[in-house]
Amino acid sequence: MKHQGPHFRVAFRRRREGKTDYRRRQKLLRSPMPRAVVRKTLNQTLVQIVEEDAAGDRVLASARSLDLKEHGWSVGTGNVPAAYLTGYLAGKRAIAQGVKGAVLDIGVQQPTRGGRVFAALQGLLDAGVQVPHSKEILPDKERIRGEHIGEAVVKSFEAVKAKLEAA
Repeated sequence: MKHQGPHFRVAFRRRREGKTDYRRRQKLLRSPMPRAVVRKTLNQTLVQIVEEDAAGDRVLASARSLDLKEHGWSVGTGNVPAAYLTGYLAGKRAIAQGVKGAVLDIGVQQPTRGGRVFAALQGLLDAGVQVPHSKEILPDKERIRGEHIGEAVVKSFEAVKAKLEAA
């Protein structure tokens, strides 16, 4: 393949950087439902409910795993229990805004069965947001509670979950 000449076309910058899959994005934007955008970094998970608009995407509700510290979360924020609680918090905020359903948008991340992305999805589902999914991809209840990490995570998980349910 020639990378020069008058007919060579340079791909979009975000495509070259591996940040955006434009075919997948177009499919998501054609949906009449808002998108449940889940992004993970090394230390946290971000969940947003986004509605497509002609002027640009509009964020209806959002939550970061760092927001859990305000509710008493005292352990790491880059794990499965924190992702679940972040999804749960974002779901509660979305329900308060009148959002009933959404379509999951994981971007260019590789889907890993039972991983943080799908733990956040489970949190959205438990909060009452309807998201089409397959039951096989969701993590086990023990993993969501953090039993694979340690007893301190389980205690913190139970305390924060109770606070979020009461709110």
